[in-house]
Amino acid sequence: MKKIIAITMGMLVAGVVSLQAADAKENWDKHCAKCHGADGKGQTTMGKKLKVKDYTKAEEQKKFTDEEAFKLTKEGKKEGDKTLMKPYSDVLSDQEIKDLVTFVRKLQK
Repeated sequence: MKKIIAITMGMLVAGVVSLQAADAKENWDKHCAKCHGADGKGQTTMGKKLKVKDYTKAEEQKKFTDEEAFKLTKEGKKEGDKTLMKPYSDVLSDQEIKDLVTFVRKLQK
C-alpha cells in the first residue's frame, strides 16, 4: 500500500511540474515572444527595434540576476517617457513571473 501511495504521489508531483513548465511556455508565447522571439534570440521586428538581448547566449544571461529579471518583468522598463517593456504585474502573478525567469534561464544554449 505504501508503495502505491508513493508512486501515486510521484506521478502527481511530476504532473504539477509538467503543468508549471507548460504555463511558463504559454505565458512566454503570449506575452514575451513578440519581442524576444519564441526561441529567445530577440530577432523579431520589435526585438530588433528595441535591441533586446539574445537569451540563448550565456554572456547575456550572466548580465542579470533572477531578481533583476523578476523586477523588470513585474515593473516594466522605461527610458525617459518611452516604455521599452510594459509591466506584467497586472496580468501575471508573482509565481508566473518566477516561472518565466526559470524559462528564460533554460533558453541558454
